Amino acid sequence: MRTVNFSDDGVEVVDAPDPLVPPGRLLVRTEAVGVGVGLVRLLAASRGRAEPVRPGGEIVGTVAAVGAGVSGFEVGDRVGGVVFEDAYADLVLADPRLVARVPGEVGAPAAVCLVRGGLIALSALRAGRFAPGESVLVTAAASGTGHLMVQLGRALGASRVVAAVGSPEKAPFARDCGADEVVTYAEPSWGEPVDLVLDGAGGDLVRRGVDMLAPLGRMVAFSAAGGTVDVSSLLGGMRSVLGFTIGTLDRTRPDLVNGYRAQVWDLLARGALRPRCVEFGFDRLAAAVGLVASRANLGRVVVTTGGRSAAPSP
Repeated sequence: MRTVNFSDDGVEVVDAPDPLVPPGRLLVRTEAVGVGVGLVRLLAASRGRAEPVRPGGEIVGTVAAVGAGVSGFEVGDRVGGVVFEDAYADLVLADPRLVARVPGEVGAPAAVCLVRGGLIALSALRAGRFAPGESVLVTAAASGTGHLMVQLGRALGASRVVAAVGSPEKAPFARDCGADEVVTYAEPSWGEPVDLVLDGAGGDLVRRGVDMLAPLGRMVAFSAAGGTVDVSSLLGGMRSVLGFTIGTLDRTRPDLVNGYRAQVWDLLARGALRPRCVEFGFDRLAAAVGLVASRANLGRVVVTTGGRSAAPSP
């Protein structure tokens, strides 16, 4: 199989023996793997360490072998989800609890956009109790998940969708995804208050997002970058902030997650979702990582591994 060595010297695609399939696991021949900020942060944090880096990520592919004790999957099933280590290879071991079936007609790059990013986008909207006619602001709106939140806000009946992005160059992309207004982080004002803020940026922007909430407004914070909130700032307007992770929701309410996953594929089939990807070949993984590190990407960054003849992306 082909896999990746990550080191201080760079990113190198190498040949390695095919993995053995232990009990309780699936062997998946990948078609595509997502590249995100989490990988960039992991590589930066691991510089100078002797231990090998074995990052995880979102994958889409076909089941090549089924380990003992696994039920519900067969060789040939097309699946997508997340693996927590050794994701950057054309053969990966996956926990069957963390993958689900992917429609055969969906192109691999689009599927990688949706198997986790699309699920997070819709689940966060639902966690924020979004209702048609409400206004929504999305930070990190040009990211792999953020651009889908903009599209979902529009598709589900938002009266106004505001996209907050890092630079003016990203504004046309955000508008093409359905944003009514686009603001940059540097602007002193982000406009009129909104009913719901979906924060994927974290840090100092959390406070700005709270300040954008109308009375009874809600913020859903899902960024790993953290941030702080002055609770007293919530009291007068009866505003609220909810922390969100898809992993916790999946463990505690798998019924909800399964329903949201079905809705994502349905919205894609109806044309209400248009996943936007920047696609690289597997041998150009280093360039893909560099693009994410520069924060210049528009949509999800994906590397294709060649495990299947990909259908056209929607």
